[in-house]
Amino acid sequence: MAGSISPIPRVSAPAIFQQRRVDALVSLQKAAQQIASILELDELLDTIVHRVAVDFGCIESSILLLDGDEFHLAAVHGCTQSKKGERWPATEGLSAQVVATGRAHYAPDVSQELLYRACEPNTRSEVIIPLKVHDRIIGVFGASHHELDAFPRAQIEILKALAGHIAIAVDNAQRIQHERRQIQHLHAEQDEARRIQQNLLPRNAPSIPGFQLEAACAPAGAVGGDWYDYIPLGDGRVALVLADVSGKGMPAALLMSAARGIVRSLAPMASGPGEVLTRVNQMLLDDFLTGRYVTMIYAVLDPAARTLTFASAGHPSPLLCHGGDVRLLHTDAGMPLGLFRCEFTEHTLKLCCDFRLLFYTDGISEAVNHDDQEFGSTHLTEFVANHDCSVFQLMQAINEFRGNGTQKDDATVVLLRSA
Repeated sequence: MAGSISPIPRVSAPAIFQQRRVDALVSLQKAAQQIASILELDELLDTIVHRVAVDFGCIESSILLLDGDEFHLAAVHGCTQSKKGERWPATEGLSAQVVATGRAHYAPDVSQELLYRACEPNTRSEVIIPLKVHDRIIGVFGASHHELDAFPRAQIEILKALAGHIAIAVDNAQRIQHERRQIQHLHAEQDEARRIQQNLLPRNAPSIPGFQLEAACAPAGAVGGDWYDYIPLGDGRVALVLADVSGKGMPAALLMSAARGIVRSLAPMASGPGEVLTRVNQMLLDDFLTGRYVTMIYAVLDPAARTLTFASAGHPSPLLCHGGDVRLLHTDAGMPLGLFRCEFTEHTLKLCCDFRLLFYTDGISEAVNHDDQEFGSTHLTEFVANHDCSVFQLMQAINEFRGNGTQKDDATVVLLRSA
């Protein structure tokens, strides 16, 4: 018939239900993808409760995490009675029942639930689902509605599936958070260890008539095994110490601290450098079975006599410049400390009125550049030969030589010169 109106197609109830189910599954998939992409725990939890409340039309959505024997309200959306961060015993409410049984609980009418812990006054139905990682329950996820029996079975199954994704994401985020806290704690400990170790080094060089002392120490990590020291002795004499503990990091730093204490206790009573090294070596062998060793230069400067008496325990040979002549100062005997019993020979130098004497650790001479070439003795010889050389210039030269390369070892230098 002309002008007739076509009938509006009728959509069956099963089709509407099926479409809603598809929409819910699509929403689940999107929520799972978003959840999996978030690593920050607080951001993750807030995103979850917000999405569930919006996508499923809930009056309130929350996540309780177990923390010992307490529930911790880690995230909540739509609740005006409880605030994020609140805690209560893990024995209270329907959530406690879910944790105890390990099964989800649906309350189509919360007024009929003796264990129900009210949040919003107009809540009529609620579903609570355990958050499981393998067989371990880490908390519960809950959603509430203002209508009676508002969660169809299919929707509850979708929420259960979502809870599986939530549990895994929360567990991963908690692990990452825990690891970050451990790293922060480790960094804090390292910073404290660095401050303690820096305080073990001399703050200022002693004032010695006719002589000048400079030093610098650059650990490769937060702490290191290098150290230097100036120890006042009788008759105006001063002991100069430079040492290097094998290895790096905290173990080397601990042995360095122990060795420093031993040296300082022995220095005032010893007859000379050889005796100090012998006794330090014996104490390390007796008390520090660590498999580590210590190289050391121990020297005694007598300003009145202008002499320097030194002994070496396997340490790189110092460089002496008298005028324009530069030479290495070798010792006849002296193995690193802490390996086995040995002898340490002493040598005495008469210092002229124009000299430069450089003590250094192998982190100085063995500093490498991007071509894997070492700084080496040639550069050090040229440095000491320069009348106006300084510790600052040497450390700057090594940094420039290394370029963008990584510092692989602690680097320490002591420069003694005529004033």
